[in-house]
This record gives sequence, structure tokens and C-alpha cells, in this order.
Amino acid sequence: MAGVAKVIQLVGSSDKSFSDAVRVAVSQAAESVRGITGVDVVSSQATVQDGNITEYRVTVNIAFGIERSQDVN
Repeated sequence: MAGVAKVIQLVGSSDKSFSDAVRVAVSQAAESVRGITGVDVVSSQATVQDGNITEYRVTVNIAFGIERSQDVN
């Protein structure tokens, strides 16, 4: 079935890991966006203090299908 997807770009952060920052971005997006179908990590950054990483940040593209009027009940 053909369709259209919308992509939004978000920044997620975590004090644990890059993968946790991705999880945070997706789980928070899922609170207001229905039908998330994929995530693409665009870039990763980290804040370093005294030789230790203190914050992991990822920029992600999150894709979800566009609902058509006949799809909504």
C-alpha cells in the first residue's frame, strides 16, 4: 500500500549513553505522535567535564505515517 510519511527532527539527551538518548527521544515523541515507524540517528554529541562525559545528545529524524481522513474513525 502506498502512503506518505512525515519526518520530524528532535534532540534527545541522557546522562547514561547515546542509545539511551535515542530511546528518550522516541519515547517522548510517542507521547504526542501516533504511528512512529522509524528513527534515524543524524548526529551524536557529548558534553565533557573533567575528562568525563556528562551528557549524551543525539539528533534524530523520527518518521510516522500521515493519517488520511478515511483512516480516522
